[in-house]
Parts: sequence; C-alpha cells; structure tokens
Amino acid sequence: MASNPHVLIINGPNLNMLGTRQPEVYGKVTLDDIESRCQETANELGVAIDFRQTNHEGEMIDWIQQSKGKFAGLIINAGAFSHTSVALLDALLACELPVIEVHLSNIYRREVFRQHSYVSQVASGVICGLGAIGYELALGAMSHRFHNPEK
Repeated sequence: MASNPHVLIINGPNLNMLGTRQPEVYGKVTLDDIESRCQETANELGVAIDFRQTNHEGEMIDWIQQSKGKFAGLIINAGAFSHTSVALLDALLACELPVIEVHLSNIYRREVFRQHSYVSQVASGVICGLGAIGYELALGAMSHRFHNPEK
C-alpha cells in the first residue's frame, strides 16, 4: 500500500452516461468531472484514489475481491446493482474494507424498487441525494476514518 491511504472508488452501470442521461435526475456533471473533483479532494486530504467504472456486474465483483489487502477503503456507487445484486453484497462482505455508498439521487424519493440497497447492508455510511458532491463528502468521511480510528 502507498504511504497515503489508498481508496478504491467504483461506479456501476450507466454512470458513464452522466451528463447526458436524465440530467433532471442525475445532473449535468459527467463522470470525468466527478473523477477530477475526487482527485483534487483526495490530494487535499492526503489520500490516493483509484477511480473506476463498469457496466458489468462480474467485473465489479472481481475488483472488489481484488481490493482486499490493496486498499484502505472503498467508495461505491453501484447504480442499479445496489438494488439487485446479492453477489455484490457477498463480495463487499468478503473484502472486509470500510465501505461508503454513494448515490447521486435520493433513492428514497424514487421508485419503490430503488429504495432498497444491498450495498447499504455492509456500508458504514450512505450519502444520497446530494449529487456529485456526495463523492467528495465520502472521501472526506473516509479520510476522517483513517485519521481518527474508532476505539
């Protein structure tokens, strides 16, 4: 592991379409914009990040499985997989990392099927409904956790 705590940030299906997909729900910020803002925030916090996106559940699970022992924490916006994937939950449980879940929209103000998240069952915190700044807030919370471990 690098001298700075290393955080894996995983983005799920359709997040590569940010900026053009339902901007009334997800905003006009692109995933590249979010990655740039996360890198700036990480630099300010003394945290290293690895920022990834996939539309494939198996690839996401592979990344989570490979994260154990390589990363100090995981921030995840699993998109629709949050609401459907027990396999994702199992991978998150097995990686034994602190997890913060992020959603751009407020999933609790949306369709009923979006109001349940398997990821939330393992996450130490959930940030939803605040748009792209949610990622920066998650990095701040993760950094706080690294520098102020619970006793």
